[in-house]
Amino acid sequence: MTEDSNQYRIVAQNRRARFDYEILETLEVGIVLLGSEVKSLRLGTSSINEAFAGEMEGEIFLFNANIPEYLQANRFNHEPKRPRKLLMKKRQLAKFLGAIRRKGMTLIPLKLYFNAKGLAKLELGLGRGKKTVDKRQTIKERDWQRDKSRLMRNRG
Repeated sequence: MTEDSNQYRIVAQNRRARFDYEILETLEVGIVLLGSEVKSLRLGTSSINEAFAGEMEGEIFLFNANIPEYLQANRFNHEPKRPRKLLMKKRQLAKFLGAIRRKGMTLIPLKLYFNAKGLAKLELGLGRGKKTVDKRQTIKERDWQRDKSRLMRNRG
């Protein structure tokens, strides 16, 4: 992210993604939204836990992200789980399309937030699914870090 990385407001976060996937690379991308979607996001009620990014018509779209309807929008509302186009540079698009076409690679949305300028951004992670053994190793490391910090805190 940029130098002002502490000046953004997280709207939705996929906390389970780093446990289920080995994230190899992250990228900040823009997202095409309707006006009622932006207003609904500012309320902070969206979810990207079941969302994923994939290819459609040579571009990358975000599928299955739940942005609930904005009640005051009446008939101008949006569909809550519609596919949303992701904005990135051509070189990044080619790189990520090549990566997801390879075996076992997928694009996982990690965070949905508003940056310092007030624009909605999505942090995408290029990852590979973890096996059960890898997940156990992650749990072991997390437990050891917790125990180690507890021991250091009790000593000092």
